[in-house]
Amino acid sequence: MKIDLTDTTASKINKALVKGRRAIGTPAVGMVLTLVIVTDEENAYDALKAANDASREHPSRTIVVVKRASRSPRDRTQSRLDAEVRLGAEAGTGETVVLRLYGEVADHAQSVALPLLLPDAPVVVWWPVGSPSDPAKDPLGALGQRRVTDSYSSEKPVEELRIRAENYEPGDTDLAWARITPWRSMLAAALDQVDCEVISAEVSGEEFNPSVELLAMWLADRLHVHVRRGVSGGPGLTQVRLETTGGPVTLHRPDGAMATLTLQGQPDRAVALKRRETSELMAEELRRLDPDDTYASALRFGVDRLGGTPSSADKSPLPTRTPASAVSDSAAKKSASAATGGDVSRPTPAQMPPAKGTAK
Repeated sequence: MKIDLTDTTASKINKALVKGRRAIGTPAVGMVLTLVIVTDEENAYDALKAANDASREHPSRTIVVVKRASRSPRDRTQSRLDAEVRLGAEAGTGETVVLRLYGEVADHAQSVALPLLLPDAPVVVWWPVGSPSDPAKDPLGALGQRRVTDSYSSEKPVEELRIRAENYEPGDTDLAWARITPWRSMLAAALDQVDCEVISAEVSGEEFNPSVELLAMWLADRLHVHVRRGVSGGPGLTQVRLETTGGPVTLHRPDGAMATLTLQGQPDRAVALKRRETSELMAEELRRLDPDDTYASALRFGVDRLGGTPSSADKSPLPTRTPASAVSDSAAKKSASAATGGDVSRPTPAQMPPAKGTAK
């Protein structure tokens, strides 16, 4: 069901939501959160599709805020709010309100969105593109307990990571971080199976892919070793190589779907590491709404310290290497738990069958 409202108000939109629920026979509201999407007209469709798919796991009220550019100085002085109210099959398992703001009202989008938030429910704000430099201080970002950005959509992803580190506030997160969750989980499980000391590491992937930097910073932050950032043809992340006293540990994914895990003295193992859709990434982000301390720690490590060279802003030496016992328990406890934020399950036996004759 779809209801179009022209030159409307937040009060009329709320009335349309109630009327629509009654019309389709679902008066009860069973949604768990409000998802506010701040985007432009060009990216609104893809963002809304991803949100609708994610709502199958997290029923929510989705509010899409689209600020329309005015064509002339006269139009900029004329404020108008148009809305689309979607319910039923049009809105996944929740409700969707698409707001189009014209003129001066576009500068006060938070005042329009605030009356439409679900009462006593958490709020997540997502910028698919064009995120503010300080999401927590953005008027719309201030409404949310969780603020989701995507540094991959930035023209300068590495610079975007620097800005995110400078302005980080608890509750900030990045879809580029969610993209490496399976890699972090797999590497933590792999380090559980070896008894050695990690000496150094190298992470390779596309040149302009911030997930590569984030994975490298996570390894450097958790293992206390120098990590080199390598460049490959992609797609996305392609390889992580850990040099240890017991031989190299390699996780290589050349095609964006299946990866090969290589441990010294053990047969190679094929593991599933498929690149995930945006809807899957959003569903993961909505599973936990508390601050992600592991992301914050990795982000603050700094891209300028990768490759073993501290940045000019931070000349302090890297910490000493983590011994193998700490990597085994700590990349499982520290890496799998701390590293994955305590919210990532270990690979199933089907994903990583144990090697014959391997002692735990």
